[in-house]
Amino acid sequence: MKMQRNTERVNHGLMLDQEQTTEQKTKPAIDKSTDATQIYLNELSKSVLLTAAEEIELGRLVQKGDQPARQRMIESNLRLVVKISRRYMKRGLPLLDIIEEGNLGLIRAVEKFDPEKGFRFSTYATWWIRQTIERAIMNQTRTIRLPIHIIKEMNIYLKKARELSQLYDTEVSAEDVAMELGKPVEDIERMFRLHAENVTSIDVTAGKDSDQQLLDTVPDNSAEEPADIMQSDEVRKNLGQWLDKLSEKQREVIARRFGVRGYHPSTLESVANEMGVTRERVRQIQMGALKSLRVILENEGFSPSALIH
Repeated sequence: MKMQRNTERVNHGLMLDQEQTTEQKTKPAIDKSTDATQIYLNELSKSVLLTAAEEIELGRLVQKGDQPARQRMIESNLRLVVKISRRYMKRGLPLLDIIEEGNLGLIRAVEKFDPEKGFRFSTYATWWIRQTIERAIMNQTRTIRLPIHIIKEMNIYLKKARELSQLYDTEVSAEDVAMELGKPVEDIERMFRLHAENVTSIDVTAGKDSDQQLLDTVPDNSAEEPADIMQSDEVRKNLGQWLDKLSEKQREVIARRFGVRGYHPSTLESVANEMGVTRERVRQIQMGALKSLRVILENEGFSPSALIH
């Protein structure tokens, strides 16, 4: 396969670099990683990007097991992998290693892509590429003292807590997170305690040259696939008629809080003052409204989590 030949050329170039003569070693040092990357990029520059129509046609062929179509989709999107991989530099892995991991995600995306969903392949592939890269970075990190599966589970809970805190404009409890995720309160409290006890092992940076916290590099396997995220535009189109199914107070709170129907986004405190009720009462109405909207979304065939995108 062409991609295999490309990789072989890069690997061959790296081997030649390692087999330098004594005379060559006396020359000024060269960043060989950069050289190898440039060789790879030069190879990729020969690939031709696909049009939307070609993506649909090839995607359908891939679903039927057509190997040449699969290979063409992979080769035509290798530059996308490089573009995404550059964002993960200085995170503990050499760029070429990051690209290699990203290529695995690209291959997975080609195999999973459904051309009938109506969105571009690059949008879909980005999610898979990022997931495989982030997972590789996580696996290569040696500073975590907690088991990986615990870190991943903790990441889900902490992310949900941050989402709810932003959504409700207040600190959230373990009970709030448990209700949203459908998990026992005891599990959430246990993870929060572990986080507090091990904060120094998971809040360290991902690498000596990185400012990003290690926890932020752990891939969220609970995250939706792009096919679900793409629903957000359709959700926005239908939000008006769904709001009409709520009670009058629920409609007003949602409109004021999130800036729809002519309102500007407002805090819980501001909405409470405008409606003449307590801040806690606004929060309760909002939670009830969002719960109702999620049920409506499910009945309409949408992912309920689209409300937070």
